Amino acid sequence: MARVLINEPIDAAGVAILQRDHEVVQHDYSAEELPSVIGGFDALVVRSATQVTAAVLAAGRRLQVVGRAGVGVNNIDVGAATDRGIVVVNVPDGNTIAAAEHTFALMLALVRHIPAATAKVRAGGWDRHGFMGHELNGKTLGVVGLGRVGQEVSKRAQAFQMRVVGYDPYLPPERAESLGIRFLPFDEVLRSADILTVHTPLTKQTQGLIGARELGMLRPGAMVLNAARGGIIRETDLLDALRTGHLAGAALDVFEEEPPVGNPLLQLPNVVVTPHLGASTEEAQVQCAIDVARYVSSVLAGEPVQTAVNLPALAPGDWDHVQRLLPLAELLSCLYIQAIAAPLGDVEITSAELPGRAAEWVTSAVLKGLLTGLLEDVVNLVNARSLAKQNGISVSFTHIPDMNPLELRLRIRSGAEDHTLTGSVQPDGSLRVTNFDGLPIEMTPSRYMLVTRHHDRPGLIGGVGTLLGQAGVNIAAMLVGRASVRGEAVMVISVDDPVSDQTLTDLRSLPNMGLVRRVELPTALVARR
Repeated sequence: MARVLINEPIDAAGVAILQRDHEVVQHDYSAEELPSVIGGFDALVVRSATQVTAAVLAAGRRLQVVGRAGVGVNNIDVGAATDRGIVVVNVPDGNTIAAAEHTFALMLALVRHIPAATAKVRAGGWDRHGFMGHELNGKTLGVVGLGRVGQEVSKRAQAFQMRVVGYDPYLPPERAESLGIRFLPFDEVLRSADILTVHTPLTKQTQGLIGARELGMLRPGAMVLNAARGGIIRETDLLDALRTGHLAGAALDVFEEEPPVGNPLLQLPNVVVTPHLGASTEEAQVQCAIDVARYVSSVLAGEPVQTAVNLPALAPGDWDHVQRLLPLAELLSCLYIQAIAAPLGDVEITSAELPGRAAEWVTSAVLKGLLTGLLEDVVNLVNARSLAKQNGISVSFTHIPDMNPLELRLRIRSGAEDHTLTGSVQPDGSLRVTNFDGLPIEMTPSRYMLVTRHHDRPGLIGGVGTLLGQAGVNIAAMLVGRASVRGEAVMVISVDDPVSDQTLTDLRSLPNMGLVRRVELPTALVARR
């Protein structure tokens, strides 16, 4: 049973999911205390306050996964986690609606002067003319960052009859156009916007993305929103643009330093502020807790998770395809290690054309299967490619356009020989091995198997059955593949229990028997039958 540390409060629904299969400890360790206790846990769940530093990760000798119950991972040293093979998962969808709705709350509060008008009425005033506002109808909203939140904000803007222009270096323009967003270069978005909103993560590339130059490109009287991350907009430059009157106002949910004590932006009457409330809805917190618990549990079970931030990003449609191929990739490599058991050399993977960065996922899955058990390191999808490189194993990927899109071929160079394995994913999701080291076969994997290489001669199969029966081993299925009559053949026997060393020795002594290998597959691969 894995041990999970939840170091910041998450909703009880998420805690309950983790408690089904794991020992869960809920605490609130300080940054100074965390390194001294993290070594006893397999998973760490945090929100935004806990700083998961390189020192924390180094002390987490058992750590397999860090789960962030939210979107941003600025408080996690993702690079250090990757170096140690620790999966970092977040919840990109959990607070999407909450963040989009809060963006609009800020927008409406800004253009209709709602905070100032509220304060005036509470103080006994009734100034209808002093708080003349603007309509959103007919205005142009510029959206920088067209990810999940940016797209949801764009949908709501169109419902307000706003024109939406947007920019995102990672979104295909045709996808933006299909959402009713006019896709423009970055500078053109700035020049076109009456209201500018940013929805990018905070990275080295986006730090200070909107500064004096960019703010100067906005139309006089434009307004700026930031409900994403503090630091994307340079606050000193925003302050200047507001003080000079070039900008009519700004609405901020996030700041470079939080809380923003003494920040001069707080003194301006045309600035609306909230204390980082973008994800603060009851619904979002419940969903974030449920999602992060499921993702952490998946990683602990050895399953791939799309929201791993230190693995290549995939579009949802691409993920659906890749998710079906990953178990096949790992199955073929596990069979190579256990059934062929030849020294491991350079690897060639062949498939149909794969979308996006799918080949990187498939490559990692193959290497995970090949390296697990051969190295002292824990091998997973995060560190498999790095470990292969460290051990001098090169990997190449070949695409054949007319190949079955749910088929993979693995060729491994071992000394002067090449060994091949081919398999496919069936329509029901089950896995099938169709070629074993050059010999045709139709093999469905099972938990425990025997794989033999032998000469096709009368009586050999009967001899195998007799020995297994004498050893009390029950045969669940048996398949034989051969290239020619009385030639070299492969036999795969599914058995109900592991086979003893003595029985392996007896089988190897049979006439015309070559190799006999014992195979034990991870339950995650067999469960797909």
